[in-house]
Amino acid sequence: MTEPATDTQQEIAADGQIRVRRALISVSDKTGVADFARGLAALGVEILSTGGTATALREAGIEVTDVSEFTGQEEILGGRVKTLHPRLHAALLARRGDPEHMATLEREGIEPIDIVCVNLYPFEQTVASHEVAPEVAIENIDIGGPTMIRAAAKNHESVAVLVKPESYDAVCAELEESEGEVSASTRHWLANEAFAQTARYDAAISRWFSTEYEDFPEHLAISYEKVLDLSYGENPHQRAALYSETGVRSHILSRVSKLHGRALSFNNVLDLDSARSLVSDFEQPACVIVKHNNPCGVAVGEDALEAYLKALACDPMSAYGGVIAINRPIGRELAERLHENFVEVLSAPGYEDGALEVLQQKEAIRILCEEERRQQDPAERDVKRVMGGLLIQDRDGDPEPREIMEAVTKSEPSEQQWRDMCFAWTVCRRVRSNAIVIAKDGATLGIGAGQMSRVDSVRLAVEKCREARGGEADEVLARSALASDAFFPFADGPELAIEAGTTAVIQPGGSKRDAEVIEACEAAGVAMVFTKHRHFRH
Repeated sequence: MTEPATDTQQEIAADGQIRVRRALISVSDKTGVADFARGLAALGVEILSTGGTATALREAGIEVTDVSEFTGQEEILGGRVKTLHPRLHAALLARRGDPEHMATLEREGIEPIDIVCVNLYPFEQTVASHEVAPEVAIENIDIGGPTMIRAAAKNHESVAVLVKPESYDAVCAELEESEGEVSASTRHWLANEAFAQTARYDAAISRWFSTEYEDFPEHLAISYEKVLDLSYGENPHQRAALYSETGVRSHILSRVSKLHGRALSFNNVLDLDSARSLVSDFEQPACVIVKHNNPCGVAVGEDALEAYLKALACDPMSAYGGVIAINRPIGRELAERLHENFVEVLSAPGYEDGALEVLQQKEAIRILCEEERRQQDPAERDVKRVMGGLLIQDRDGDPEPREIMEAVTKSEPSEQQWRDMCFAWTVCRRVRSNAIVIAKDGATLGIGAGQMSRVDSVRLAVEKCREARGGEADEVLARSALASDAFFPFADGPELAIEAGTTAVIQPGGSKRDAEVIEACEAAGVAMVFTKHRHFRH
């Protein structure tokens, strides 16, 4: 006949379940904590707590033992030291299956703690505030909390650790169903969450400290959390998920609702990012159509309908199966025109009466409503993965203002040419290099993307326009503007566009042969502007 377990001999079943007798609860975020503690108390679990958490639980009618009573040590240093005590950490770290550990607890009169429920001071929220004082940020660095979490997670063979209010209901349900036991698989999963949480917390602190000294620190700690499992990766045999960097103001799907359609794929999210980034560059009603991470039609108009029709006219063949972002709510008439084509993803800030009913007739279209109005943090870096590491750089930033640009030909651009060039330049920044955009009247006419030769990109842009416009192409291309994301190394690129009807060219300049390129434009009576900034997008 076996002896019943004493208070210092935690019961561990053959299947790895533990009997919960004592829980430590100390939380900054008190969401749901009273209900969780009440559920534990109903199962006969003793509740230990500290400070504000203990007060909140007592106010909710829950019997609580102060940690200071458990340790025999009052809080000191204004509360900075209250849980950093050998008795408490022995109760967390003692291996229940180790006779020497358990003998030590019994000799010291220390009762094991079986559940730790801790979340941390809101450091990330604190430093996200505008111009937070350093002393305020530092006071919000939790010390005792991470120490308890890591101790409990390390000893998860005997201790369950909860760091998120979202875990409370599931653990309570398991305790009720098992009459006070927590399974090994649950403890292991909770420990995984706990270590991820402390890693994220430390990464946030490290990031905040490092920004005080350098933009590209020697050691870069970045934490990510999963936003969404995706249907598949770049190809169907690849698994994929979307993660957001913790601590950033917003991400590609923040404040975005999916109103209809299939699950998003890896490529959908990539194209959506390109489309939304470009459409956000325009204040006027604008439409961007993206295919394979390149815009294939961009336009502004008097309203969203006009912008869409002008964007679609650029390359209707490529627009088939594209991702579309529009920066105005979609009305019924526009919805009907969109319904005529195959659209993979549609993103807009709203849908007027009747529009959704029209669009939802097709099962496949993914309809997104985006309400994110927060601006991207200007300090946020651009990150690209390479073998074994990351390439990190400053973001490309906003389009250059017209005031810093320089007209380098004798032919001064007209106001209309300036508008067309600035529009083409705005679009060109979002096109894969080598990038060429031909535009007129607030709409792209032809886009050449991703070519190894810049003159080939010009040729492709002209050909795209001719394919889409047929016999009207010459008239449409007449008096058009051309933008190039980097300088022209030879005059052949501009000459090809000039032959097609272009009368204004905008480019960064900076080639050894700038004089030849300027001369070719002068000879044709074409205006040319140097932006003095390159916008490669590899």
